[in-house]
Amino acid sequence: MTEPAAGWLTESQQVIWRDFLLAKTHIDDYLDRALSPFDLSLPEYELLVRLSESPNHTIRMGELAASVGHSRSRLTHTVKRMEQAGWIRRESCSVDGRGVQAVLTEAGYDLLKRAAPAHVDSVRRVFVDAIQPADYEALGRAMAASLAVAD
Repeated sequence: MTEPAAGWLTESQQVIWRDFLLAKTHIDDYLDRALSPFDLSLPEYELLVRLSESPNHTIRMGELAASVGHSRSRLTHTVKRMEQAGWIRRESCSVDGRGVQAVLTEAGYDLLKRAAPAHVDSVRRVFVDAIQPADYEALGRAMAASLAVAD
């Protein structure tokens, strides 16, 4: 086995890394379960949120994919399911007619308004309120630093 350029992780670094991976899975599963009464997954909920926050509840598919960290193919698959459910519709881009944009439907916005309180309660329980305020701020800095390297 070759040596990593920056050296192997220390034992404490390995523990923290593995705890992060396990916690991420636990948090995602917990948030998905909280959304299941609404027949929504966490990725679908996030798409509804991004659309609700965009002007006219409309955003280009490429921008939507980037905003949630999905590949275009994964986004297309998810949007197709959501479109079949009546929560989103796709249409030609109103600005240049070349691209495709996603539009939040009234049914999708109503679903988001119903699901949001349960989602926020679950985020608070499993994440925000589970972490000490100073640690939460440090985590925010750590995630921002990690995202800056990932770009």
